[in-house]
Formats: sequence, C-alpha cells, structure tokens
Amino acid sequence: MAKSVAAKSVAKPRNGAGPVQELQRLGFSEYEASAYISLLQASPATAYEISKRCGLPRANTYGALEGLAKKRAVQPVSQNPARYVPVDPTVLLGEISGDINDTCGRLKQSLDNLVSAEDPNVVWSIEGQERIQEKIHELIDGASEQIWIKASTDILRQYAPRMKKAARRGVKLIFVVFGDDVEFLRFGANTQIYLHEGNGFRVGGSDNLFTLAIDYRVALTANLGETLTGAYTTHSAIVRMAETLIRHDIYMAEMMSAFGSQIEGKFGKALVNLRTQLFSPQQMALLRANMPGVDIDKAGKKTTRSRKLG
Repeated sequence: MAKSVAAKSVAKPRNGAGPVQELQRLGFSEYEASAYISLLQASPATAYEISKRCGLPRANTYGALEGLAKKRAVQPVSQNPARYVPVDPTVLLGEISGDINDTCGRLKQSLDNLVSAEDPNVVWSIEGQERIQEKIHELIDGASEQIWIKASTDILRQYAPRMKKAARRGVKLIFVVFGDDVEFLRFGANTQIYLHEGNGFRVGGSDNLFTLAIDYRVALTANLGETLTGAYTTHSAIVRMAETLIRHDIYMAEMMSAFGSQIEGKFGKALVNLRTQLFSPQQMALLRANMPGVDIDKAGKKTTRSRKLG
C-alpha cells in the first residue's frame, strides 16, 4: 500500500504525534486529516489527485472532502471536476478553538448544575500544601460568626491578613497558640488569644497540627509537616469534637495561667508525668527532644506508682 505524502514530508513534534494525529484529536477522521494536509501541500486538487497523492481509496477521499467541507476546512473552487483548496490553518484553528471554548463553557455550566452539595456526613480528604491552603482560605473568607483556631505562630502568620479581614467584618476569632509571639494576631475586640497550656510551650507534635472550627458548622484539621495531609467536614459530631478540643485547650490555658505552679508541682513541668502515660512512641521522641533536661522515663514511673498507690 502506498504511503501518504503527509506522512513522508511532515515532521512529528517532540510529543510523538504528527499533524494527522493532532487533527484527529480535534475531531477529524484519519482520511479527513490526510486530505486536508495534502491540500495544504498542493492545491487546488481533485479527489482523484488527493487520492493518488495520499494513497487513499477514492471513495473514501470523496467522503473525506465532504466532511472537510462541513467542518469549513476546505472550499470548492471549480466544478466538473470539483477542485478544492484548504482554509488557512490559522483561520481554521481559530474557529475550532472558539467552538471548543464555547462548548466547554456550556458544558461546565450544565455539569455544575448537576453537582450535588457536599454530603454533611462525609469527611473530605485533601492533600498537598496548595490545596490545604486554598481550603483554609475559603473557610476563613466564608466565616460569618466565629473562627476558632489551634496552631503554631509559624503557621498562623500566613493566614493573618485574611483573619484580620474577618475580624473587621465582625467575625469573632479565638486562637490557641503554640509560641509566644502573638502580637500579629491582635485584631481588636473581636480577638481572643490563649497560649497553649498557659505558656505556648512546644511539647509533643501537636503544634504541627492546624485545627479550625468555623461558625459551628465546619471543621478542618491538617498536618502541615512533611506529610501535608488534611481533612474537613460539616459532620456535626466531628465539628463538635473539634470545638470541644479547642474549648478544653482554652480551659487548660486559663487554669495553667492561674494555678500553673501548683499543677506542675503535682504533674511535672508541662504535665510530663501525665504525658508519658498517654503519648505514642513518636510523640515520646518529640517530648524527649523538646524537654532535654527532664528525665522522661523517671517521670513516667513516678506517675505509675502514684496511680497504683491511689
């Protein structure tokens, strides 16, 4: 079988697809693409001449030219015999691009109308720093009543401008903060700031977590460390759990501020006697790293003996 001139003379782009394949991606048949390229190389031409040049069956060439005419890719310039010329590629591709954009716009609108609201009983997973940040931005911008956040100052800085705008529109902001440099979070009367456990001290790995509860309706938590994973939901039970977590952190911050020396006298610095009983191995490693001057193992044994004696 003879090979088409187009296949011989037109180089393929680096992605491996030649003009015939690329035109097929735009809705041309293989015969239509070959015939159009043949006309670009030599025109005007009859179906017989195109068939002979490309090695296409003549009957298929007639059909290809009819298809090209309907696509406004070729125009007849004479009759008996009919000869054709190609529409300039710039004009043709411009029209195709416009048609595709219009179609995509209509389709997007139609598909958007079919999308159901997010199921309130589903926990939605999000991965990657960019997607997590986008979701946090969306939730902060959409808040109308209150924003409760537990996070480190290092993480909170990047969201401060948005939170400041939220405070200006009347949203109440409550922060439980790891770290002690909190001046950048003071946005006026609508802002309350609590240092975690009264001092903002970093003990385990919880300061890598970003916990957010908004308007009693949505919660988000994210590990903004190496894994960069997170989740958000409007499930009422989980939202309530996130609110309870932050609320109890506030209780603890207030109690430590008022009675910190007595509490630490009973349970050790940063409650280390309690933490050694409940932390995971990974958290224990972080505890040792963050509290190098404390005998962690001795603290754990002390708590165990006290509990047994009690």
